[in-house]
Amino acid sequence: MDGTLLLPDGSVPEGLWPLLERLRDRGIAFAPASGRQLATLQRTFAGVDAELDYIAENGAYVVRGDVEVSSDAVDPSVAAEVVVRVRSLVASGALRAGLVLCGKRSAYVEDTDEAFLAEVDKYYARLEVVPDLLAVDDQILKLAIFDVDGGERHTAPAFADLAATHQVVVSGQHWVDIMNPTVNKGVALRALQDALGVTSAQTAAFGDYLNDLELLRAADWSYAMADAHPEVAAVARFRAPSNAQAGVLTVIARLLGD
Repeated sequence: MDGTLLLPDGSVPEGLWPLLERLRDRGIAFAPASGRQLATLQRTFAGVDAELDYIAENGAYVVRGDVEVSSDAVDPSVAAEVVVRVRSLVASGALRAGLVLCGKRSAYVEDTDEAFLAEVDKYYARLEVVPDLLAVDDQILKLAIFDVDGGERHTAPAFADLAATHQVVVSGQHWVDIMNPTVNKGVALRALQDALGVTSAQTAAFGDYLNDLELLRAADWSYAMADAHPEVAAVARFRAPSNAQAGVLTVIARLLGD
């Protein structure tokens, strides 16, 4: 989504809506793949007159229409450990960060800082402010940490030890996502391919940041955006124009023969 499909201002390119109709008419599935929650993706595409497939929470939750294809929840003890550690790091001044528990039913925060909530609101259509994250009763698919000073430089190193047992993924300039080791967009895409009965040779995927690496590896037609992270550019087989140029739409139209 961000840096790939969406324009720099966060809006959907207007040309996507007629393109989705053409994809539907051709029997081609379109699946937004994002670190965002399912409810947020569904809100973005609410006006589409077709059932879409969704890869949400960096692949921890995959649905076709209203039917769950796969999900992969974090062990509650691990989620609690991350909550306690983030609290401690923030209290000590080692991090300027906020934490989002990303559950199946909703996302949850206990930090009420206005700037943090404004940032979180961009990505979570269903969001609850709770007094204690440790008391949340939901299946937690992902823990997302917003680092004011940059996730790759600060939060990721602070959780480097957890990378031995879990995914610790820099998903944007300020975001670091913690998930089960079996979760990524590539695993999710392969589950969706199985559900659809298609192969990697019949799949095109687009990405720009580090949480897109496995997604691109699961598609023979893999495209890195023009300004993608260098590691993403190294993995992808092809290049697409930047999101500012609506590069995803341009490539899909070309693949359709326009």
